Amino acid sequence: MALIYYVTQVQFAFGAVQLLPQECARVGIQRPLIVTDPGVKAAGVLQKALDALGGMASAVFDQTPSNPTEAAVRAAAQMYQAQGCDGIIAVGGGSAIDCAKGVAIAATHAGPLTYYATIEGGSQRITERVAPIIAVPTTSGTGSEVARGAILIVDDHRKLGFHSWHLVPKSAICDPELTLGLPPLLTAATGMDAIAHCIETFMSAAFNPPADGIALDGLERGWAHIERATHHGADREARLNMMSASMQGAMAFQKGLGCVHSLSHSLGGQNPRLHHGTLNALFLPAVVRFNTDCASVQKDLRLERMARAMSLPGAADIPDALRAMSERLGLPSGLAELGVQEAHFDAIIQNALADHCHGTNPRLASADDYRAMLLASM
Repeated sequence: MALIYYVTQVQFAFGAVQLLPQECARVGIQRPLIVTDPGVKAAGVLQKALDALGGMASAVFDQTPSNPTEAAVRAAAQMYQAQGCDGIIAVGGGSAIDCAKGVAIAATHAGPLTYYATIEGGSQRITERVAPIIAVPTTSGTGSEVARGAILIVDDHRKLGFHSWHLVPKSAICDPELTLGLPPLLTAATGMDAIAHCIETFMSAAFNPPADGIALDGLERGWAHIERATHHGADREARLNMMSASMQGAMAFQKGLGCVHSLSHSLGGQNPRLHHGTLNALFLPAVVRFNTDCASVQKDLRLERMARAMSLPGAADIPDALRAMSERLGLPSGLAELGVQEAHFDAIIQNALADHCHGTNPRLASADDYRAMLLASM
């Protein structure tokens, strides 16, 4: 049975951040906790959100790490409770929005965060008591503003997924103007994250035609505009289309992702300093090659349809085109450049096999398959 579910109200426009007071009133938030990170604060983007809120009483947690942790969630949840907050505004990229989702759980549910992790059977334990969230993305990558999941590093150092329809933000305010000052490398890495979402979810075998259409259109937009957004950061059309590609990738990945994310979640948990989008970009070519022989991918001509969306001659050109795109964007050429060694492979593979994205790859990967993908990505 296919579950097809779209529930987020999205305000999408240049200047949409000014709608924050309206959305707070609609959702019923009177005293928000704003969850953000030091970079967003330093760039002046947090102040834009505060200015839009006017004199509304609020608290600010600005210490979200680049890969959000259970410790950060715990600290923010304590602030939420101490300040008497009744909702959360997440201002930032996927890290801040995912941290906010963790806070929405921790501030309203008892027990350690791990108890609510998907692979621990925790999805059913997340209830409607979660704190309401308004998400204001400042990057075009994860699309967490319209997604039901969050990725967090828990106290035992595993990078785990938390999934519940109760975690979907009540409102997403997508303002491409907030991304105009994003540095080139962060634009490239987050943009490749969005493209990875579109590609992986489109390759997934699950039946969800609306998600397929959204993903394919998102891939076309992202592929056509990522270089312009990276090298010409003030290009408003490119920024708008990248934010749309990001949102669309997340709307679509309710189908499930695959080996790209299994590997990047595992490696990112092992080394939290590594950027998730950069890892996705590095793993994409090897995983697309691995999926080429999958019966469901071949039957539905999925790679051929992706190639058309990417303006490539044929399906066989996709892996090399992905690698060449990363090179043109200035991203690392391989895992070795990030300090990854073959000695790390066993731990990476073990956690990839246990990751929630492993089972939704169109072709089930073995430990040996993952090892081959890692070697190809070095």
